[in-house]
Amino acid sequence: MNWLSDEQQAAWRPFVALLIRLPALLDAQLQQDAGISHFDYLVLSGLSEAPDRTLRMSELAATASSSMSRLSHVVSRLEAKGWVRREPRPGDGRFINAVLTEAGWQKVVQTAPGHVAEVRKLLVDTLTEEEFTALGGITEKVLAAQGIKVTIPNQP
Repeated sequence: MNWLSDEQQAAWRPFVALLIRLPALLDAQLQQDAGISHFDYLVLSGLSEAPDRTLRMSELAATASSSMSRLSHVVSRLEAKGWVRREPRPGDGRFINAVLTEAGWQKVVQTAPGHVAEVRKLLVDTLTEEEFTALGGITEKVLAAQGIKVTIPNQP
């Protein structure tokens, strides 16, 4: 067995704690302040950043780092709240678009300031600019090794 060295363990253990705690803390803030889950927010904010606040469902799944099945379930719940609607993609009805409604846009506008403040408090402001940039690069490298590319609307 190729065990982790003491130095590797010293890096691994806090990383695992971060992987567990950070999503729980972000979810708790959003539940308390906005009555939505962190995943709900990822879907709504992903649509808010897209051209015409519209994305093909498969593109939205990539943006939210989700499976199509999970996304479909969440979009159904968001549709019931009037924040998202689905419609056939113009010119190619084989695909379905998710569209952020005006009510959904207002939910994002109301929710974003508190969420951004929490992200800053929990992560961004605890690091220097260089450390935060390095964290992004490291995270991208680890995800790429798994064949995962994080998609950000309006960016290559």
